[in-house]
Amino acid sequence: MVVLSSDTRAVVFDLDDTLYSERAYVFSGYRAVADAFADRLNAPFDPAERMRALFDSPDRARVFNAILAECGFDDDPDLVRDMIDVYRNHRPTISLFADAEDALSRLSSVYRIGIITDGYAVTQHAKIDALNLRNRVDEIIVTDDWGRKFWKPHARAFEEMARRLSVPHEACLYAADNPAKDFVAPNALGWRTVFVNRPGGVHVRNPAAPGGAAGTTITSLDALL
Repeated sequence: MVVLSSDTRAVVFDLDDTLYSERAYVFSGYRAVADAFADRLNAPFDPAERMRALFDSPDRARVFNAILAECGFDDDPDLVRDMIDVYRNHRPTISLFADAEDALSRLSSVYRIGIITDGYAVTQHAKIDALNLRNRVDEIIVTDDWGRKFWKPHARAFEEMARRLSVPHEACLYAADNPAKDFVAPNALGWRTVFVNRPGGVHVRNPAAPGGAAGTTITSLDALL
């Protein structure tokens, strides 16, 4: 359990696998791609179901290449790019984790609330809209709005978030799921950091970056009290 201290004035969340299931987003994208390319693929199996299986295989990073090969296509970079475009631009079918829904409602009456998220801007904004988050938090920063060089572990988003919320760094807390990049900058700036180690999280087994170990680990946002 993480008891929020009297010094804490802002609680800032990551998005993917912190407030909702990243796996659910991925599978939503696979269904969008399968539907958009159904006629071209003409597969004797459900392509979305097969892509979901490939997500938990060594082919995770090349799911579209693999599904095309299984459908009898020669290597076709243009078709893969088209599939990626549909995936990134689809309107996702996702929902907040129950504990995230509760945490946003419970904490927003006491603390300033923010979101800092990496990922392609069009994709992250679509997730934010699908989750109806814009009116539920005080500030949202999608780092890709500034360009990929500002993705975490770059410090700009954390500096800007503290400025927008008018809260000093030492009064900010960041809850996120990826030890490889999420906590480097907030640790350096003096934020309190919380690793949300959800069972089945896509990034929870990543080793912590140098200087990037979170101060506390939880398995549910219910622990933020």
